[in-house]
Amino acid sequence: MPPAPPVAEKRNKTLTHHKRERIDPYYWLRDERWQEVMRDPALLSSDIRTYLEAENDYTKAALEDTKDLQARLFEEMKGRIKEDESSVPMPDGPYEYYVRYETGGQHPVYCRQPRGGVGEKILLHGDKEAEGQSYFQIGGLSHSPDHKVLAYALDLNGSEFYEIRFREIDSGNELPDRLPNASGGFVWSADGRVILYTILDDHHRPVKVMRHRLGTATAEDDLVYEEKDPAFFLGVSHTESHRFLIIDSHDHQTSEVRLLDANDPFGTPQLIHAREEGHEYGVSDHGDHLLIHTNTDGAEDFKIMNAPLSDFARKNWQDVVPHSPGRLILSFQLLKNYCIRTERENALPRIVISRIGDGGSIDDDHVVAFEEEAYALGTSSGYEFETTNLRFSYSSPTTPQQTFDYDVASKSRQLRKTQEVPSGHKPDDYVTARVQAMADDGVTIPITLLARKDTPRDGSAPLLLYGYGSYGISIPAGFSTNRLSLVDRGFVYAIAHIRGGKEKGYGWYTDGKRLKKRNTFSDFVACARHLIDEKYTSKGRIIGHGGSAGGLLMGAVANMAPDVFNAIVADVPFVDTLTTICDDTLPLTPPEWTEWGNPIEDAAVYDYMASYSPYDNVAAQDYPHIFALGGLTDPRVTYWEPAKWVAKMRALKTDNNLLLLKTNMEAGHGGASGRFEQLEETALIYAFMLKAAGMHQDEAN
Repeated sequence: MPPAPPVAEKRNKTLTHHKRERIDPYYWLRDERWQEVMRDPALLSSDIRTYLEAENDYTKAALEDTKDLQARLFEEMKGRIKEDESSVPMPDGPYEYYVRYETGGQHPVYCRQPRGGVGEKILLHGDKEAEGQSYFQIGGLSHSPDHKVLAYALDLNGSEFYEIRFREIDSGNELPDRLPNASGGFVWSADGRVILYTILDDHHRPVKVMRHRLGTATAEDDLVYEEKDPAFFLGVSHTESHRFLIIDSHDHQTSEVRLLDANDPFGTPQLIHAREEGHEYGVSDHGDHLLIHTNTDGAEDFKIMNAPLSDFARKNWQDVVPHSPGRLILSFQLLKNYCIRTERENALPRIVISRIGDGGSIDDDHVVAFEEEAYALGTSSGYEFETTNLRFSYSSPTTPQQTFDYDVASKSRQLRKTQEVPSGHKPDDYVTARVQAMADDGVTIPITLLARKDTPRDGSAPLLLYGYGSYGISIPAGFSTNRLSLVDRGFVYAIAHIRGGKEKGYGWYTDGKRLKKRNTFSDFVACARHLIDEKYTSKGRIIGHGGSAGGLLMGAVANMAPDVFNAIVADVPFVDTLTTICDDTLPLTPPEWTEWGNPIEDAAVYDYMASYSPYDNVAAQDYPHIFALGGLTDPRVTYWEPAKWVAKMRALKTDNNLLLLKTNMEAGHGGASGRFEQLEETALIYAFMLKAAGMHQDEAN
């Protein structure tokens, strides 16, 4: 038997908004110096550290009887990974660049070789760079246009405060230039002597675009653009032609773009169109025109417009791919003579190839088609503009990822690589299906299913139901080797494509945000009940899984429908929702107001959020088995959210089910940084799931 669970001390704090009072007994778990702790975890208050470590010890003891199972799961999942995996080289001028892993290696090795030839040059060896580090994560990495210098960003504690460094490629010598407090993104000027990069303020917000000339001190870097609105974040990139550098300022529903001539990085950025609330747009260039991906003029599912470079005022924007309701244009990328756009319709993606004519006109040519019932697509613009080659990837829940080179002119497709599963994988042993659940208000919700063909459909199978449902993020129906460890043990794996994502268009997103947020939670429960009704599983046999905003989903449904679920796994869960969104000093709060509403200024928003905020709605009731995971240096969902949630549930719940908390004391939002360390975390989660389902003893025997 595990020891008694830790009991967090209650230190009541009164929080007041709109004359409403809340008593928070566990507010003290938020370290008063949390910003310093992000940079140096050793500064964490001793009483908080003692509590978190006690929870970690309790979790370890509670899952001690799954230790052998965890090891077995780890070896299984590791056995499905080709340890010396490598990407298909991507051509760029005289070279082609690729990423590979070494057998036993945790981190990627970045390389190049002569185009079409042999002779590997290692640019950055992740495993060697990570030696002696408890945490190691590579952010942005890019070679200069002249192929002489490598720029790369490192995070050494999981807080996502990156330092940008530079290395001469031929000699391998490190340059003295070091750019601290960066967000990890940067972009090169055309001559390869200047980069633009974004730096983070004390609230972890990327608010300044800086300009750095190689060989100069950081103190000499000059400000290119500063974002004054704390709700907006900054990013930098470049157009496909490499003619312009892009400065993008955005929140979750509004954007503003500036272009800077890549050949004149000390020039003045040009504003394309001033921000208007609710107007999202992105820009690229082709010849003497701009092409603009925009939702202006009521184009909820977006359209593509063009404008002359000589006068790109809004009055000169013209439709070239008009808006079509229900067909969401996700993005586009340009080659010299082609526009490739990715669309989603009826919850499935597709690639549309179009020719670019005179004056920036676009003429649809053909669609790259696929036949499976559910699948995932990804495209890469590569490094080169003057080409007809498009690289894309394809997978489905049963089909390992395939990488293709597609000639958009000849319409010929070349398979360059198929993901290897060393331990073996037979797609015909599995079945993928797309089914539809009915929401409380009558809309249909797509669900993607994966199971072995011999899994009985009589309600006896355990089922893992995964969901996210926020920020317009759609969960792809792609391939995962890890899932097979559950599916091969009789689980059905299901993805609920609930509102809050964009699976069924932009309106699918807006119907799951702000004052419609509860649709996300009720949709998930409706999916669970549909799968019960259709005998894919039965009541009390479902395990819910979600992370970050998907962890909010887990916390909400645990309160709303605890009897439906056998267990809940919540990774870095955003469960102290109301307190966080009422605190504008936290890194992400001001930008989040467009997603959730602003409860500080609007009492109706406050009351609505209070109705579903998981921490605030923990009650004296039975709960499923629950496993919450957090990261001490997580700037996105702070460690105290899952800690407070677990402490409050432990004080109030009326059942004897497992309630576990694991805080990674050396990592942030993404968990462990090494690929095998990540597998160990997955093995731990899966062992918990199997124990909750009563299946861990089957293997022990």
